[in-house]
Amino acid sequence: MRFKDREHAGRLLAARLTHLRATNPVVLGLTHGGLPVAFEVAHGLDAPLDLVVVKKLRAAADPELPFGALAEGGVTYLNPTLLRDARMTRETAADVAEEMVAELARNVRLYRGEETAPSLRGRAVIIVDDYVATGASACAAAMAARQRGAMRVILAVPVLAASAEAELWSAFDDIVALAMTQPTHPATEAYERLEEIDEDAALEYLRRSRFELQAERVEPAGLT
Repeated sequence: MRFKDREHAGRLLAARLTHLRATNPVVLGLTHGGLPVAFEVAHGLDAPLDLVVVKKLRAAADPELPFGALAEGGVTYLNPTLLRDARMTRETAADVAEEMVAELARNVRLYRGEETAPSLRGRAVIIVDDYVATGASACAAAMAARQRGAMRVILAVPVLAASAEAELWSAFDDIVALAMTQPTHPATEAYERLEEIDEDAALEYLRRSRFELQAERVEPAGLT
């Protein structure tokens, strides 16, 4: 399956998730590329949209292969298989993670300001990304959602690498993917257009979602 762009993928994904509308879910988009997809999912389910700030952890010897990820709230996820493939110890991985803490904190301040991430206590949470190759960021996001009190965590993604599925099931209660692929296939092969999503664009998706949700909840004034 090939998608026109992230928005197209999000609309198709929302159509697969209509059974979750009754659970009153919260949709969380992974920064940055997950936000356009998550926006369409949230719109299709009439659900609030928030985000999870994540940073991939990469080995200097092989920067194309993340072995883990950091997520807001002090969450660190390390994939033991990827660590072994990268020939890294947990101690070395911890050093890499420590170097990324300041950058993650800067990104959290950008999106949250002085506010803390809203509670997800007792809620069903749908975590959305545009493409999942190793699952490191998604697993970190799931841990962060549970830390915020999520009762049930679902991964929804247009394209998922088959090799990551087993590890993802250890972090998620359910997984919805429109297409399966191999980790060697880049995300660009799944989309006709895959534009860079910068911080300003990601923030705009959040603003648009909050504005639309508020507008839908305003009851029209009666005629006199």
